[in-house]
Order: sequence, then structure tokens, then C-alpha cells
Amino acid sequence: MENKLPKRKPNRLENFDYGAGYSYFITICTKDRAQILSRIVGEDIILPQNTVKLTPIGQIVEEAILSIQKHYEDVFLEQYVIMPNHIHLILTIVNNGRIISSPTIPIIVGQLKRHASKKSGVSLWQRSYYDHIVRNKTDYDEISKYIYENPSNWETDEFYN
Repeated sequence: MENKLPKRKPNRLENFDYGAGYSYFITICTKDRAQILSRIVGEDIILPQNTVKLTPIGQIVEEAILSIQKHYEDVFLEQYVIMPNHIHLILTIVNNGRIISSPTIPIIVGQLKRHASKKSGVSLWQRSYYDHIVRNKTDYDEISKYIYENPSNWETDEFYN
């Protein structure tokens, strides 16, 4: 029987060690892009800049994000934002000669997704995630700025419904 489903495009670099000492920009979307993680509030006299207000599920996701460094001593959470229907992270893996048990980005993301879904009691996430290997300081600075400004740019964000 022939499989007539479209073949999924691989979203990881072939033969790349995702446990190697780099910074990684990660984006994870909620299932069906449901806006369940936070609300963007502000742009008024009291809050002149848009701010993220986490939902109870968003608080669980934040706990899962912050636990990454507790579980993996060679992984550093550089920056993150929890938007209504997605999260952005910059994770840096620092290692001096990778060993087999060192964490990889797929393992870290998988654990984060499982932890948040289990604790919330809801299947939260889409099937995969987006990653980008940070190439240099300019790349890092642009990504960092994008994450920082993401709440202020919510209404023009590609993930805005």
C-alpha cells in the first residue's frame, strides 16, 4: 500500500550535533496556536509598553523553562518570552568535550514540553518546534532584540491569530 501523505520536510540540520556548544534560538507553538499561555496588556497611561501577563498554564510553562538550568548544568537560559500562543528561548550549551549523556536541544525541548503538558493536564504543544543555531554576536543581538520586543510587536507577529 502506497503512502499518499506528503513527506515531512526535516526541520533539523542533517548530521549536526545539537548538543554542541552553541547558542540556539528556539520557538515552540501551542497546539492549533491556541492563545492559552499569556495575554499581552499595556499600551496605555499605566503601562506605556506592552507587557506579558501569564495565564495559569503560562506560569506552568515558565516553571518548566526555568527548570532547564536546574536539570542541565551545561545549559544556560539566556532569554525567553512567553507569548499567548508560542514561546521563544535562547539556550546556550557550554561543554568542553561532549560526552554521551550531555543534553541536546531535542532532549531539552522534549522535556520542557512533556513537563508543562503533564503538569497542566493539557496537551499544549504542536508536534515540532523551530530552532536556529546562533551564528555570531550580530545574530545573537538581533534575536535577543526580537525576543525583547516581541510583546510590543504582538499585533504584527506572524503567530498572531
